[in-house]
Amino acid sequence: QVQLVESGGGLVQAGGSLRLSCAASGRTFSSTYGMGWFRQAPGKEREFVAAVSWSGDNTYYADSVKGRFTISRENAKNTVYLQMNSLKPEDTAVYYCAAAGDHTGRARAPTLYSYWGQGTQVTVSS
Repeated sequence: QVQLVESGGGLVQAGGSLRLSCAASGRTFSSTYGMGWFRQAPGKEREFVAAVSWSGDNTYYADSVKGRFTISRENAKNTVYLQMNSLKPEDTAVYYCAAAGDHTGRARAPTLYSYWGQGTQVTVSS
């Protein structure tokens, strides 16, 4: 089994920054997994935010966060990060970390991810 635990969410004013962390553990977790961040706002579907390849060399972003968010990973610590800058009220959502067997990091559909964290709330006030 694989466990993913997110942290770092909170309340921030528009224009501010937050850094989310996702700690992975479990007997079957592999550093070769592609890792992604998704978010879900009330009444909306879960949407792709960013993903990173197993090596950390390749990153992918939704257009809505490109240039403001940065995804990275430290395989030695089994941890993935999402640095979020210039936050906007529309970024308000529950943010989820996920792990995919696709090591390239190109997976964007939630159905391609096998393991999920419990989520962390991010609220951006105007």
